[in-house]
Amino acid sequence: MLFGILAGIAGLVFLVRVMREPRRVSNAVWFGILLFFGGLWALWELGKYGYGEIVVVLGLLVLLIGLVLPFAMVANGVIMLRRESFRPANLLSLLTGLAVLGLIGFTVVFGPRLDRAAQLVLIAVILVTGYFAFLFASLLAYSFVYGRLSSRARADAVVVLGCGLIGDRVPPLLAARIDRGLALYRRDRAAGGEPVLVVSGGQGPGETTTEAAAMRDYLLARGVPAEHIVLEDRARTTEENLTFSAALVTRPGARIVAVTNNYHVFRTAVLSYQLKLRMRVVGSRTALYFLPSAFIREFVALLMQYRVTTAVGVLAVVSVPALGGLLLL
Repeated sequence: MLFGILAGIAGLVFLVRVMREPRRVSNAVWFGILLFFGGLWALWELGKYGYGEIVVVLGLLVLLIGLVLPFAMVANGVIMLRRESFRPANLLSLLTGLAVLGLIGFTVVFGPRLDRAAQLVLIAVILVTGYFAFLFASLLAYSFVYGRLSSRARADAVVVLGCGLIGDRVPPLLAARIDRGLALYRRDRAAGGEPVLVVSGGQGPGETTTEAAAMRDYLLARGVPAEHIVLEDRARTTEENLTFSAALVTRPGARIVAVTNNYHVFRTAVLSYQLKLRMRVVGSRTALYFLPSAFIREFVALLMQYRVTTAVGVLAVVSVPALGGLLLL
C-alpha cells in the first residue's frame, strides 16, 4: 500500500510539472521515481499470489541488467566500430558495456576477499553506478514520452536543425530530419495552416556549401515552394540553431517546432527552455545500431550541463557507505 501511495504522489507531481513545463530535466527524474515506486508496488501486489513469482521476476531483472544489457552494449560497440568512424563518441556503448561487466566480475571474484575499507569503496562505486543508471533510464524513458507529446504540436514554423554535410550532399542522418520536418509541414498545410520551413546550419569544415543551402535544395527537389523556405545559414551549434532560427520567425505568437534526431530531442528541448524560447522539439528516426552510443553521449552532455547537481547527487550517494563505515568503527 505504501509503495502505491508513493507512486501516486510521484505521478501527481510528475503530471503537474509536465503540464506547467515539459522541457525540465527534473521531469525525467520524477518520471523515474514514478516508475521505481510503481514497479515496487507491482511486485508487492504480485507477492500476494506467492513469493515464487517475485523471485522469478527479480531473477529475470538481474539477468537482464547484469548480463544481457552489458553484453548487448559490447556487441553494439563492435557494430559501431565497423559501420562508423573510429571516434571516442562511437566507443561509448562498448566502453560502458565493458565497464559494467568489469564491475560485476570484480565484485563477484574479489569482493568477498577485500578488507572492510575496500569493501566500502566498492559499495560506493556500485551505488554511484546505480545512481547513474537510474538517471540514464529516467532520461531515456522521459525523452520518449516528451517526443510523443511534442509530435502532436501544431506549427507556424518548422525549424530543421543541421547536422553536417558530406561535401554538398545531405547524408542520411540529416535527410531523416528534413523528411520529418517536411512531413510536419505538409500535415499542417493540409489542416489549413500556413507553416514555413526554417532550415538552419552554417558551413563547417569539409563542407562546400552551407547546411541551410543544401537543405533548401533538398526541399525544392521535393516540391516545396521557395517562398515557404527560410534560410538560417550562420549557426555552428545547437544553441545558435535555435536562437538564430527563432529570430527569423517574425509572426507574433508563432508556434515553433524544431526537428532533430530522436536521440537529440530532449537535450535540445532543455536547451530551448534555458534560452527561454517558446518551442517544441520533435525527433526523426535514427538507425537502431546508432542509438545506444548517441543516447549515452547525450546523457553525458546533460550531466556536464548540470555538473553541480550531478556532483551533489554523487556525494549524497557516496555518503551512505561512508556513514555506514563510521558507525561500524
